[in-house]
Amino acid sequence: MRIDVVTLFPEMIAQAAGFGVTGRARERGLWHLGLWNPRDFTTDNHKTVDDRPYGGGPGMVMLGEPLVQAVAAARAAQVAAGVAEPTVIHLSPAGVPLTHQHVLALALARNAGYVLLAGRYEGIDERLLTREADEEISIGDFVVSGGELPALMLIDAIARQLPGALHDEQSAQQDSFAAGLLDCPHYTRPEVLDGVAVPAVLLSGHHAEIRRWRLKQSLGRTWERRPDLLVDRTLSNEEAALLAEYQREQRAGEGK
Repeated sequence: MRIDVVTLFPEMIAQAAGFGVTGRARERGLWHLGLWNPRDFTTDNHKTVDDRPYGGGPGMVMLGEPLVQAVAAARAAQVAAGVAEPTVIHLSPAGVPLTHQHVLALALARNAGYVLLAGRYEGIDERLLTREADEEISIGDFVVSGGELPALMLIDAIARQLPGALHDEQSAQQDSFAAGLLDCPHYTRPEVLDGVAVPAVLLSGHHAEIRRWRLKQSLGRTWERRPDLLVDRTLSNEEAALLAEYQREQRAGEGK
């Protein structure tokens, strides 16, 4: 897989993409990174990439012309690397909210290549977006200073799903949201920390009971913290029973 990022701060992407799972996956050749700075495609001495918005208002808007050329260069690099149809993704709070299922679709698409467009300032000239962007993705209902951090989050989410990226392939399958639920609590040594013991079931060695406990905790945590995830979910008989059991335990605990 190849991912190109069009950004005014390529060094920010290059450095952050070298750490952890993302960096190891890149070292293993599971994905390749290309970086394109719109300033390199300007023609004036000041390397201007922004201007005042028509209609007035605060801030500046990124110019379309340098971005058109930067995206074209990124597309050409993708094609040269064997990607038949690169997908241009604009990172924007106006985009479709990113979900785990969307990440999987991006990560597991055959012969996939992505050009991530990381805007700055008040935004990008709409004509460029209309012409070049295939889709827009949002990482949340909030605003950050630019598209670089959202782009890095998307890269990391995709990279960890690539076959061979993780030491244990089951890790990705057990992540939060992988099954549409939040992850269960996790514990490690020591068995007692500040007077709080690890749940006995996790020390029992009884794999069926451990699986049951983890599923119950995952369901309960989702019910408490992200009930919206359960609205459209059809629970299996086991899941419904475990969630009811969790709820009874919580009510009993509150009554003490």
